[in-house]
Amino acid sequence: MSAVVLLDPARLDRPDTTVQQQPFPFMVAHGQLPDEVRGDLDRDFPCYASAGFFPYDPADCGPSVNALIENMTSPAFASAIGQRLGIDNLGQYPTLVTLCRLLNKRHGTIHTDSKSKVATALIYLNAQWPDTSDGCLRFLHKIDDIDSIAAPELAPLYGEFAVFKRCENSFHGHLPYEGERRVIQVAWLISEEEKLRKTKRGNFSRTFKKLFGRLDTRLGAGRDRNASHRD
Repeated sequence: MSAVVLLDPARLDRPDTTVQQQPFPFMVAHGQLPDEVRGDLDRDFPCYASAGFFPYDPADCGPSVNALIENMTSPAFASAIGQRLGIDNLGQYPTLVTLCRLLNKRHGTIHTDSKSKVATALIYLNAQWPDTSDGCLRFLHKIDDIDSIAAPELAPLYGEFAVFKRCENSFHGHLPYEGERRVIQVAWLISEEEKLRKTKRGNFSRTFKKLFGRLDTRLGAGRDRNASHRD
């Protein structure tokens, strides 16, 4: 499976791809995964019982998801992204891969991402999505206004892809949503030390949620639609 290119940089050149430099560099690309592997990716996605993003472990995933992550973290794909976002030699940076199967309503508050990130990419794997804006990714002009959208919101449907350069104003988030929302996230980080720190924190979070999952669901469930945190 690893020899199969599931995420091909050439598909980023589709005519419906959006690349913007303002208010910060980002790209939104549609139809980035082959239809014929949809069933494999659905089968091979990890079965996390808790909500949130967790550090990638190949043992959690089946072969098609591992192959997709291999493509997404490759130097060729990093180069294609970097060219569009204005980041020189993006592939030189260590990558941190996290996966999410479920969300609680507290997730998705407006933020920039941490200063340890150079860029962040997201590939969505949901076969369908409700007729709602809830849970749909928004790139924003303001940290306190979820409706200050800089481009049309992106429903987290199969094959939809988004990537952005981390900046002091790289505001993004989504309206509260609870339920299944499958996504793979790759972040290019400034150092291996930051990768280790974030991985340890992610593993601790996974353990905590296994023990206190019901409490985690209640925390922040009534958050304001414009809730935010800086990174």
